[in-house]
Amino acid sequence: MPGRTLVACLGNIFLGDDGFGVEVARRLAREDLPEGTRVTDYGIRGMHLAYDLAEGWDATILVDAAPRGGKPGTVYVIEPEREQPADGGGTSLSLTESMLFDPHGMQPDVMLGMTGMLGAEAGRVLVVGCEPVSMEEGIGLSEPVAAAVEEAARMVMDLVRDAPGPAPPGGKPVNSGGFATKE
Repeated sequence: MPGRTLVACLGNIFLGDDGFGVEVARRLAREDLPEGTRVTDYGIRGMHLAYDLAEGWDATILVDAAPRGGKPGTVYVIEPEREQPADGGGTSLSLTESMLFDPHGMQPDVMLGMTGMLGAEAGRVLVVGCEPVSMEEGIGLSEPVAAAVEEAARMVMDLVRDAPGPAPPGGKPVNSGGFATKE
């Protein structure tokens, strides 16, 4: 990704596989990041993310659990579609419709919308998400999701090092075997 990139890792460590983004942030802490890249573990601090997004970015990568009905542990790279808001002004991202159910209380599309209200830009938005087994109360990732952390960290590093072409609408799932087509 060119320019300034924010990697926003989200999740609640007290809700099982919802802690996926937090674990990816821990893994990325060991990486030598390209200049202009910031990785932050936001956990469930949606307002903190909204204010950081207000700084303006060329690209934003959200990392989170992403229940899409696939095999647990599947890692997805998704580029949400931009759509016109009901009032007809500007564009907004419909992340919840494209892939995320957010039990944190502040959904990513709301945070991205707040960024626009604050006069800033999140830039190109991608989501690196993992199919969870369970997001019920409990600490620790399930085995398939824990095994996906390394793959997700590699994907994020590939994204921040390279400027990939846009993903198709709704995104495409990726697993350790490479890109796969979602039925």
